[in-house]
Amino acid sequence: MTYTVKTQRGKKVLNILLFLVLLLCVSSASAQTPYDSLYVKNPVYKNLTALYDLTKIQSADIVFLGNSITFGGNWAELLGRERVVNRGIGSDNLPGMLRRLHQVYRLQPKLCFIMAGINDIYADITVDTIFSRYKQLLDSLRRHSITPIVQSTLFVSPKWKRAEIKNTDVAKLNYLLRQYCTQQGLPYIDLNATLSANGFLKSEYTTDGVHLTAEAYAVWRDRIEPLIVAQGL
Repeated sequence: MTYTVKTQRGKKVLNILLFLVLLLCVSSASAQTPYDSLYVKNPVYKNLTALYDLTKIQSADIVFLGNSITFGGNWAELLGRERVVNRGIGSDNLPGMLRRLHQVYRLQPKLCFIMAGINDIYADITVDTIFSRYKQLLDSLRRHSITPIVQSTLFVSPKWKRAEIKNTDVAKLNYLLRQYCTQQGLPYIDLNATLSANGFLKSEYTTDGVHLTAEAYAVWRDRIEPLIVAQGL
């Protein structure tokens, strides 16, 4: 009788321990959401990050960080400056950029121009979550004595899929970013003020509804050059 009672108690304890282990595993899995690893599915991410790791460039004054929109500009030539590095990757999102920030740190730039968020928005991630990741990125750069320059997430044109509803999210994200930059004393450049109208990217500035024409990059360059000069670069 005593043996049976002890055995039953032992089984109960074991079951409780197994339940706690299972609960811990579930909690750990939920902490790492599919959004956090979405960049892994990007076919160009692995190759480009590997190429960026191979660079022999030791330092830069300015780094451009972003997705395909940033990647599409040859910023050193556009600005006519040698110490400018492009770290854009097509289809990248904020978790992907956070994952590769070491490639910015190693260059020890004075300025890091950032444009991000549109791929996160089109992955149907909430604006609050996107903004939270964006703040992590900005705060991480500042801890490494790099001044982040936030460039507004661009609207898409009417011909891009789900343009109207997604541009609403873009507007919300930009509002939060502008507000945060004002509070933190960080530069914020509203490129939509020039490249967009009535909440949509202008047709003359886009090749497909989201990616930019050469004329758009010229406008972009002209908007940021005064700030670069003001920084003494």
